[in-house]
Formats: sequence, structure tokens, C-alpha cells
Amino acid sequence: MSENHKIDLDLQKFIKAYEPNKYKVLKSGIEVRGITDIHRGLAFAKEVIIRLKLKLSINHTAEMTVYGGFEVLVN
Repeated sequence: MSENHKIDLDLQKFIKAYEPNKYKVLKSGIEVRGITDIHRGLAFAKEVIIRLKLKLSINHTAEMTVYGGFEVLVN
């Protein structure tokens, strides 16, 4: 993770709760990568967002499935 990017407080809470092994910081959020069970990973990410009442959304495309990834974006 680059120190040049300021990470939104809700994203910081998400990262701490979800504990992704690999993620890339984006302008509008993060991209979580390397999830082997993408369905379980997405379900857990949604659960974390709801439980912590975070102002975040999840974006996932078929292409991201290839590398086991999804985006968590700041609303």
C-alpha cells in the first residue's frame, strides 16, 4: 500500500475487519485480490459493510473472477 494515498476511514475499518491478504488502493476505494472462494468472499464483505454500517459498496465483474477480485468503493 502506498503512503501517498489517504484511505477513507470506512475503508480502514473494512480492511481491519475483512483482513484481505492482498489489496490495491484505488482512487475511489480498494481492489481486494486473491480470493479463492469468490462467492464466500463477497458475502463476507457485504456482511462486514452491513454490520459496521460502512458507507461502502461492492463492485464485481466477471473479469475480476479470473484473479479472485472485487472492488470496495467509497459511496
